[in-house]
Amino acid sequence: MSERNWDAELKKIDRQLEGVSDEALFPTRTAKGAPAKAQAAELQKTTTTWGVFLRLSLTVALGVGMVMWPYSARCGAGLAGYLGAVAALLVSGIWSSVWSFRHRAAKAHTLSLLLVLWGLVLSAMEVLPRVGYAKPTTEHPAVWSCAK
Repeated sequence: MSERNWDAELKKIDRQLEGVSDEALFPTRTAKGAPAKAQAAELQKTTTTWGVFLRLSLTVALGVGMVMWPYSARCGAGLAGYLGAVAALLVSGIWSSVWSFRHRAAKAHTLSLLLVLWGLVLSAMEVLPRVGYAKPTTEHPAVWSCAK
């Protein structure tokens, strides 16, 4: 066991705490919290959200366009182009979700996250059969290239 006198150590700590005021021990945060809230509310009033909705409309257009993809995406360059477009959908969905979160646009943020989910579904439909995780079909074969 240690030869330290803990009663004496605790008395020393008690004497030090008696000399310190309560304000020094427990500072209040309300003084700087109220102006910060007022500044955030003023910033939110002056910020326009047209940029958020412009980004979101571009992402929605891309998401809808992916349903009507006009080219063959079974293998080769067509598949690479399709997966590139899906990657663009994912990036733009994340981009618009970050902006909608920053500007506190809840409905736009929800739609952005749904578009990210849509991009993940589209990519999973093409990638999973090719990596052996899902069952290949005629529309989604298990090959990446068109070479026979």
